Amino acid sequence: MRSRGERGDHGQTSLLIIGFAVVGLLVIVVVVDASAAYLRRQALDSLADGAALAAADGVQSEQIYLGGLGERAQLDPAVAHSYAAEYLAASGAAGRYPGLRFSVQTSAEVVVVRVTAPLEMPFSPPGWAADATVTGTAASYVAVGD
Repeated sequence: MRSRGERGDHGQTSLLIIGFAVVGLLVIVVVVDASAAYLRRQALDSLADGAALAAADGVQSEQIYLGGLGERAQLDPAVAHSYAAEYLAASGAAGRYPGLRFSVQTSAEVVVVRVTAPLEMPFSPPGWAADATVTGTAASYVAVGD
């Protein structure tokens, strides 16, 4: 038997269960939000890949028809940008990803497309950001071979 001055362990289990429940809910929130961001990034990577392949068609036509390709194909930055924009418009990407932005960078034989879109997180606990920006990137190389 206990004396009057001793405290028992009653209620300690309830506190432990509530603590584990809070930790479990936080883990679920983080996993769901991370999964949503990962899936959006995969989709944007795929979209950027298609746009990069379309932009690689921006090989300077004058070079091909007047002088041949030679050892190296030169990309026309303006044409590459317009081909990427046409691809993104034709794919309906702006409708699927509101706020979609893209950029095209070219060098001598490489075109890099970066696609960025906001993502509203499925769960946004108080104090956490309700949305995030997700970016997908792809590159296409124009190689001349025999």
